[in-house]
Amino acid sequence: MEKRKLGKSGIEASIVGLGCNNFGAMPVDASRRVVDKAIELGITLFDTADVYGNRGGSESQLGEILGSRRKDIVLATKFAMPMDEAGTKSGASAAYIREACEASLKRLKTDWIDLYQQHRPDPKTPIEETLRALDDLVKAGRVRAIGCSNMPAAELAAANETSRKQGLAAYVTAQDEYSLLVRGVEAALVPTLEREGMGLLPYFPLASGLLTGKYEQGKDIPAGTRYARMGRFGERYMTDENWRIVAGLTAFAKSKGHSLLELAFAWLVAHPLLTSVIAGATRPEQVEQNVKAATWKLSAADVAEVDRLTAKS
Repeated sequence: MEKRKLGKSGIEASIVGLGCNNFGAMPVDASRRVVDKAIELGITLFDTADVYGNRGGSESQLGEILGSRRKDIVLATKFAMPMDEAGTKSGASAAYIREACEASLKRLKTDWIDLYQQHRPDPKTPIEETLRALDDLVKAGRVRAIGCSNMPAAELAAANETSRKQGLAAYVTAQDEYSLLVRGVEAALVPTLEREGMGLLPYFPLASGLLTGKYEQGKDIPAGTRYARMGRFGERYMTDENWRIVAGLTAFAKSKGHSLLELAFAWLVAHPLLTSVIAGATRPEQVEQNVKAATWKLSAADVAEVDRLTAKS
């Protein structure tokens, strides 16, 4: 599988990554089958977070499943989301970062984290304090590179300026929602990443399932699917405008001999800024679909047509 670098870090990762947000909520044997298939197909980037799997479950399962294979993959996790009901175990203060990192290392059964990501901004902590703590982890060999997630472009630019002025480790990747239906990052974040030489790690590449092709407008939502569980939250995606776009994209993909899901991946991979598409999976078959999808190489004309089809009024 094709690999790309995580920004300026020099760390290479597969262009399709495995999102491990379902681990911990799934039986360990089911998670193991997904991991085994991912490694078999050449996926090297495994993305989790301390909060996934009911606070710690995802990391614990991943640590148990990987075993000696840990050295063969790029392991990414996150901190900053609340890890207790009181909200005291959260944020990006220096003291909490040290605590959170050691807890993640223990659950993951590893001595180092390849990409340690700040899951969300912390307005209560000065960015220099956060970066100094992360820089200490890099210097100590506990973390190889750092990234951020859900951070506004202006805050990200300011953070990297602080890193330059103070000689500290800088964010090399940004993990944000990006798909054919959700393209808000293109306005400010993408230009910032390009200027900073950072990589983009898109999450929800299938718009939580709307780009899989399994849903049809006006028909009942299939039982057991993500949208069936999401309830009213699904209305964020299932708008009339999005249904119109999905219809056009489906027809375009079909004309090229591909599925809507394959188009969703191929379009993301066509962007050089993208490092790896973070896609969750609960079954090995889904991993196979995702890997196959990323092999379709869109032409410049294809990308232009898709951009036209996804333009919103």
